[in-house]
Amino acid sequence: MAEYSLEVPQSDSCAFCDYLSGARPFTILCRCDQVAVLVTREQRGVGHVLVVPTRHVPTLLELNQTERHRLIDAVSVVAHAIDEVYERPGIAVWQNNGRPAHQAIPHVHFHVAGTLPGGGTNFGDVSELSIEETDKIADRLRKASREIIDAGGYRLQSE
Repeated sequence: MAEYSLEVPQSDSCAFCDYLSGARPFTILCRCDQVAVLVTREQRGVGHVLVVPTRHVPTLLELNQTERHRLIDAVSVVAHAIDEVYERPGIAVWQNNGRPAHQAIPHVHFHVAGTLPGGGTNFGDVSELSIEETDKIADRLRKASREIIDAGGYRLQSE
């Protein structure tokens, strides 16, 4: 275990690792060897996605340099895709480490979402979308932004 003072949530299994391995259904927009972009079922903004390392890493403090660089590159690539598809006046990016910072899943991840029509993002309760609905969001992002995603070196999951 890494040495840090963060209180990381405990879990017997990791939802993100299960999604990436195919053990649990989830929409994966694209992935490369070290990073994947998932379309979240809890849309807290317009086109809300999660950018995760493919290796299980509980917090930002444990990422290696290559993972850090690939993650921020992926955040930028997907922000461009959201901008192109949804034309939002703002894009929010957030990341939490430790329970006091509201980290719920012990696998580092960045949220990227276009702002809601009234501005900001929704941090309250939101309904959970079906896989079919998140697949439609992914299809829309893939079709309109293929060049942006390809430029980042990511494999589209539909291929």
